[in-house]
This record gives sequence, structure tokens and C-alpha cells, in this order.
Amino acid sequence: MAGIRPSDKSTILKTAVIVPTYNEAENVAPLIEHLLGLEPELHIIVVDDNSPDGTGEVADEWAKRSPRVHVIHRPQKLGLGTAYAAGFAAALDMGCDFILTMDADFSHNPRYIPALLELAQNNDLAIGSRYVSGGGVRLWGWHRRLLSRGANLIARTLLRLRAHDCTAGFRCYRAQVLHAVDPTSIRSDGYSYLIEMLWRVQNAGFRIAETPIVFTDRRKGTSKISQSEILKAGWTVLQLLFRHPPTPKPALKIE
Repeated sequence: MAGIRPSDKSTILKTAVIVPTYNEAENVAPLIEHLLGLEPELHIIVVDDNSPDGTGEVADEWAKRSPRVHVIHRPQKLGLGTAYAAGFAAALDMGCDFILTMDADFSHNPRYIPALLELAQNNDLAIGSRYVSGGGVRLWGWHRRLLSRGANLIARTLLRLRAHDCTAGFRCYRAQVLHAVDPTSIRSDGYSYLIEMLWRVQNAGFRIAETPIVFTDRRKGTSKISQSEILKAGWTVLQLLFRHPPTPKPALKIE
């Protein structure tokens, strides 16, 4: 796996946003441009799984223009969970204190990032939630709404998760959370990865809070969420139900 070049580490800010990509050439350029214009300034870590549509090359062009854009190229489609793990490792190596994750297709609106960062000042994990007051979804059919609601209900009920949106991918982690729960040891993927991460974070005793977002279905391209993803998430919940949470690693102290 290709990592961030040493020269990329010379300009370090405290916050990074991880954007996993696969065939997002239409979306990644406007998203990077939007993210670069936000305050506070962000590092952007694109983790591309060798997209055949040239997404990685588009991101590379932005990396040449801005020292705050970094691209991790992976040899093939390896899954969302390992993409997050690769991005987390890069962000921690850069010394970031806050690490966000979001989709590349504008279903997660960048305008919510300041609210997530504000919430993370006093919490260890901030979640952009569709299922708290003020949140919601747009442009979804009833079938997808039912699958998402069902997955969240099962996870919350069986695992006693306190968050309302257990499968949300729009999150902000404090660095010490990632050091403690070791995301690289998670073998789940997709929605399953998100559920297991939340389960580990909650059981490690970290503070979790949610802020409302309106999730809008992708502007361009094809959705990668399938019914099989939901079924895998249900299977992961059943496995976690009979598993003891791993002992957290000693967390780094962040002032």
C-alpha cells in the first residue's frame, strides 16, 4: 500500500478528513475544492481503491496543487473498512488531533463539518446523525429507508448502543479514540465496520454525541450500498453480541 510521502508531512494541521473513493471521478474534484475552502483548515486524505474511472489521478492533480491534499493509492478494491483504517493510520502519522470520515458523493454535506468539530471539542466521537431531531434523509425510496432503520434498530437493541445512527459514516474521532480501539484490528467491512467501531468506542468508555444532518442521496454516479451490506451488518451484530470487547490500548493524552 502506498502511503503519504515524507514531503507531505511538512505542513501539519490538527484536523484531517478521510474520503474513501471508488469510481468517484465526477465527485472528488468538487468535494476537495469545497473542503479546502472550509474553516478551520483541513487535511484531506483520499483513499482510492484503484478506481478504473481515474478518481485517483484526479485526486493526484489536486495533491500537486495543495499540500493539504494527500492520496493513498491501493492496488484494488479492498473495502470500506480497510480504507478507513489506512486513512486513520495516515492521519495519526501526521499528528492530527481530530479525524473525520465522510463519503465522496456529497451525501454527507461538508457544511456540517464545523458542527461535528465543535461537538468533538467536548466529546470523543461526534456523529452526523440522520436519526436525531432535525436529521433526516432525502431522495431515498421506502425500501432503503426500511433497511437503514432496521439495521439501526437491531444494532441499538441487541448491542445496547446509545447512538441513534449506528451506521452513520459521517463522524469525527478524537485521535486518542483511534489509538485506544485499534481500527486496524477490525475485520468487518462497510456498515459492519461502522457498527463495530461504535461498539468498541462505547465499550471503551468514550463520550459519544450526535448532531443532526440531512443525508441526501448521491449527486452523481452509482450507489454502492446493497442489501447484502445490510445483511452482513446484521450478522456482525450477532457476532458482537457474543463477543467481549477488546481491552482498549492506553489512550494518548491530548491537551
